Amino acid sequence: MKAKLKQDGIASEIIIIFFMVMILVVTLYPFLNVLALSFNQSQDSARGINMIVPRVWTLDNYARLLTNDNLPRAALNSFLRTVIGTVVGVLAAGTLAYTLSRKDYVFRRFLGGAFVITMYVSGGIVPWFLLIVNTLRLGNTFWVYIIPNIIGVWNVIVIRSFMDNLPRELSESAMIDGAGDFRIFSQIIFPLCTPVIATVSLWVAVFQWNSWFDTFIFNTTRIDLSTLQFELFKIIDNTNPAQAVGSSLRTDIVNAAVVTPMSVRMATTIVVTIPIILVYPFIQKYFVSGMTLGAVKS
Repeated sequence: MKAKLKQDGIASEIIIIFFMVMILVVTLYPFLNVLALSFNQSQDSARGINMIVPRVWTLDNYARLLTNDNLPRAALNSFLRTVIGTVVGVLAAGTLAYTLSRKDYVFRRFLGGAFVITMYVSGGIVPWFLLIVNTLRLGNTFWVYIIPNIIGVWNVIVIRSFMDNLPRELSESAMIDGAGDFRIFSQIIFPLCTPVIATVSLWVAVFQWNSWFDTFIFNTTRIDLSTLQFELFKIIDNTNPAQAVGSSLRTDIVNAAVVTPMSVRMATTIVVTIPIILVYPFIQKYFVSGMTLGAVKS
């Protein structure tokens, strides 16, 4: 009996390992394929050859990508909007979450319900455009990347759920000692929310870094306000190869290198993806703990 149970356990482990390996392959293959094509001679991408290891190594795709004069400024804009947008967005979401977590706040339920409704019902893209351009006057400005996205309702809900699990005695004892709401939030509640703050920060940073549609809608005429993702969008979507940087199959006189639209797209994808991949390991432990602790009710 014990031998049969042991065999069943081994069989179960083999099945689990098999499925985990399959998930790993499905997850990693697209990224490895993009990475390989970005470092491979572009003739293979023109033929539609897929691989996970470059057949002929070259940096010509990245060299051609760097000839885009807009790239350095776009990279700076993406970096600035990510940093500023993350800091402002997390502070705003945390402040609002703390307000809604206070049980003595009169409009707590009303505002909480009103914010949730906005997750399911929106005014549409036309009213949104008119609000930002005509009312807020944010068109063709850098702040169109920051102000419209300050509050993320889902982020507020996650932080509020985490704060609801914190002992009420901490805030009550601080009030007895004469501390105000701002001091309680900044010196007691916010430091205790490090795991969920790191989690939300990652969400906001990824959103800001990957965003391109707001550039397309509001800042198309401002080349100096372009972003990396928008430059990638132009390379991918450009239907006129003669106007796209590296989007035509041509020979570079200096290094006799041939690049194709696909190879440049792959190189651009790697460039805009690597920063997020490098940041994630540093906050992974906070991300995992923030997701689990925020979902447990005390």
